[in-house]
Amino acid sequence: MFLFCPGLVKRDAIWTIYGYHHHPNFYVFRFTQSFYYPFSQLAVILVLLGTPKRSASLMRLLLVSKITALSAFAGILALLTTVMADSGFLPNLFPFSDPTGILETFNTSGKIDLTSPFFQSLGTNGRSCATCHEPRDAWSLSAAHVAQRFEDTQGLEPVFRTNDGSNCDHNIDVSTLEGRRHAYSLLITRGLIRVALPIPDGADFEVVSVSNPYGCNETTTLSMYRRPLPSANLRFLSTVMWDGRESSTQTGTTSIAFATNPTDLLSDLRHQAVDATMGHAQANTAPSPDQQQKIVAFEMALSTAQDVDYLAGSLGANSANGGPKPLVEQPFFIGINDPLGQNPYKSPFNPVVFTLFNDSWAKQTSGDVRARRASIVRGQSLFNSRSIDITGVGGLNDATGQSVIKGTCTTCHDAPNVGNHSVSAPLNIGVSDLTSPLDVKYLPVITLRNKQDHSKVIDTTDPGRALITGKWEDIGKLKGPVLRGLAARAPYFHNGSADGLKEVVKFYNVRFSMGLTDTEQADLVAFLSVL
Repeated sequence: MFLFCPGLVKRDAIWTIYGYHHHPNFYVFRFTQSFYYPFSQLAVILVLLGTPKRSASLMRLLLVSKITALSAFAGILALLTTVMADSGFLPNLFPFSDPTGILETFNTSGKIDLTSPFFQSLGTNGRSCATCHEPRDAWSLSAAHVAQRFEDTQGLEPVFRTNDGSNCDHNIDVSTLEGRRHAYSLLITRGLIRVALPIPDGADFEVVSVSNPYGCNETTTLSMYRRPLPSANLRFLSTVMWDGRESSTQTGTTSIAFATNPTDLLSDLRHQAVDATMGHAQANTAPSPDQQQKIVAFEMALSTAQDVDYLAGSLGANSANGGPKPLVEQPFFIGINDPLGQNPYKSPFNPVVFTLFNDSWAKQTSGDVRARRASIVRGQSLFNSRSIDITGVGGLNDATGQSVIKGTCTTCHDAPNVGNHSVSAPLNIGVSDLTSPLDVKYLPVITLRNKQDHSKVIDTTDPGRALITGKWEDIGKLKGPVLRGLAARAPYFHNGSADGLKEVVKFYNVRFSMGLTDTEQADLVAFLSVL
């Protein structure tokens, strides 16, 4: 049985609720047209399952608090999430508020079962997969929410564990609040997990020195600081993990290829689930084959994306094709639209990778809404077509023998309407370099020397794929991630060096001398924020 509130009234930027019905188990709140839902039909229906006591708390939130409309909506979603979690599931397409709009996840299996192995603590330290892969963070981990979790729990909840959540795992004090704040500073401020990786046997290089500001200065095992990748939209992956270590023969896993996909991907994900449980969750025994299968099946069923922009409104309305549901039908295979001839069907590369928004979608509105939608459409066009002189990219310029490649953003972000590499293509675009346009001073400096030619020395903050293959040429190479759901999971790049999407665009503008105007940069940010 569904009982509806007749509506909400906007008065001096304050929402008050008028007329509501009571039922022991259900409350449904109807949000009609507003300044951040600028479309005529019903914008969102939120269903709150819970006890009358908890539902009454929500009523008090709306009736008593004098807060802005946006804050009220975010507050409602936060409370709804808590209540839904108590009931053991989240409905399909449950809305999560993020800095620019609403993120949703579509599960091909229906509602999201919060009691499945993905959400269970299978180790010894209280962690589950969801500890670092939160639904509200596009199944990743936003630094803002980590900081909130630290304050809410005084740094005691399971994400704050010294095996990999602290900046270093020795010579630290986590017995006091301030000690924990210091020990987990990179996790709190940049959402970084410490990944300890050994130097491969027979590597082409040796470690000259490590200058780690947090004390992990070991030279046989290096501490990398990396962002958790999303555990949704996984069917589009061409390699697993930033450095591809879960899709590599060196680790006993399988490279993902057209002929063997998705069997290879599913096998790699099961292996990754075991490694994560044994490592991050500090389990004494590996998850059972049944648990592995259920974790992977759950992940593979998830498609996540931004569904609503607070200024532009619905991203799937009329002729637009945003939101998570279209991702379920999005064509994909390993090599699709590859620009370097690895498409198994030999189809030519099409630089128009994103086709989510169009002029018709923008022109159907007026005022600020129309201006925002027009900016998004312009940003999409820039992403698809703005010419870039691609230079100095390890894995691309050197691999092709071309010092300059005339390309666009989509030369690397080639998977249609998804934006990652459609083949395994680890690249070094300079994000780990000490000369990066972004601030990387918070990261360790690792000096590597070529064993065959001692005159070759590299300073880096992350050797990348070289720690898996042992190859000098792989230093700094990492994969490009899926670009959907970006707004919910700041900061960006593998090391969290870009605080926001504005900084991401600035990095590319400087690194590749793109010459973007302020308006063009703003348009690109608007587009990336609605993916």
